[in-house]
Amino acid sequence: MTGAAGELVLAEHRGPVLVLTFNRPAKLNAWTDELENSYFTLLDAAEDDPDVRAVVVTGAGSGFCAGADLQRLQAAGEVSEADRARRRPRDTPLTLRKPLIGAVNGVAAGLGMVEALYCDIRFGSPAARFTTAFAQRGLIAEYGISWLLPRLVGHSRAADLLLSSRIVEAEEALRMGLLDHLVPSGSVVDAAVAYTTELATRCSPGSMATIKSQLRDDADGTYADSVTRAEVLMFQAFRGADLVEGVASHLDRRPPNFPSLPVRSSDVPV
Repeated sequence: MTGAAGELVLAEHRGPVLVLTFNRPAKLNAWTDELENSYFTLLDAAEDDPDVRAVVVTGAGSGFCAGADLQRLQAAGEVSEADRARRRPRDTPLTLRKPLIGAVNGVAAGLGMVEALYCDIRFGSPAARFTTAFAQRGLIAEYGISWLLPRLVGHSRAADLLLSSRIVEAEEALRMGLLDHLVPSGSVVDAAVAYTTELATRCSPGSMATIKSQLRDDADGTYADSVTRAEVLMFQAFRGADLVEGVASHLDRRPPNFPSLPVRSSDVPV
């Protein structure tokens, strides 16, 4: 694992998977601007690193992320519009073309829950628990959670969670769709890395990036629009090298050797 113990986000390469760990365990990894900047900087670096095919994010100690640091939150009313300007959008994790997998090892509260929902897929330990927390702090549904949450759990459940700020334990989180996989024993990070390694070694990075964009772009469109866009993308895929390699590797009964994604500044289409 790279980085000193005092660094706010630790980075560890496990083969083609990059594991990022929020590292304020004494504060249950409560969010600060400095932690955000470290996390987003590492995501930006992972985006164009050809050796990174997917990312797992988790928390050090007994929490995933307890939300905004309350000591910082006390001074939020004194923040000016200029102070609120940020280098990157808060939903930067949603722009990652590579799979982003959450390993929720403890509480994910408020902004920490939002960060968990920004992941494509969430693994949870039995200690995982979620709370929106906003209404109990005199806040509103922040950073797109009022859009994300109903699409995961339905409108009335989202209203329940947002209005009550009640705590959702791991088993209920799995039933309602906040978690996709519950790891009853062993390391939730190891389980998430094992799953993510399968994605990284068996699936086309280009295909996964395109599928992520389809899920995002088709969320508010019609079925007919989705089919129309898919036909264009399918024609592009038919002409791509990844299809040739995907079919050949299957017929040859060998692992595929798909190329890495082109860097975002490249003119090469994904």
